[in-house]
Amino acid sequence: MVKDLVKRSTSHTLMALAEASLVAFLVVGLVAGTAFAAKGGGGKPSGGGTIAVVVLDGDDAVPNYRERAAFDVATTATDRPFVGLRCYQGSNSVLDGYTGYFETYMFDPWITLGSPIWNAATSADCTARLFHYDKRGNQKVLATTSFTVYP
Repeated sequence: MVKDLVKRSTSHTLMALAEASLVAFLVVGLVAGTAFAAKGGGGKPSGGGTIAVVVLDGDDAVPNYRERAAFDVATTATDRPFVGLRCYQGSNSVLDGYTGYFETYMFDPWITLGSPIWNAATSADCTARLFHYDKRGNQKVLATTSFTVYP
């Protein structure tokens, strides 16, 4: 009977230690995960560049629907800067375009201000982000500019 009691007590102690270890592991994981998430680095400008919209079409410098927009960019943070452009009509995303501003970029250095889901009769609010990709493939935003595209 004493052997059974010692056996049950040891088993109960081992189970309690295993449960406490699991709880401690989960708490450490949550704290570490929160610390890494708080570090961030996604969409907020970190400095190190300037960006301005340049309208390539039309009679004025005002961005209008279906005109091409290029960007005057400057940065010392990278030799491979990109621009990402997002436009919204109200809460609807109507454009998410990208272009690069470096010698070996193989596509057009402008973005056409329009898309199949863009309502041509309505203005759109746009934000351009100057960024580069870090070693992990994450965008590091260097500067932003916002503007309205008119019908």
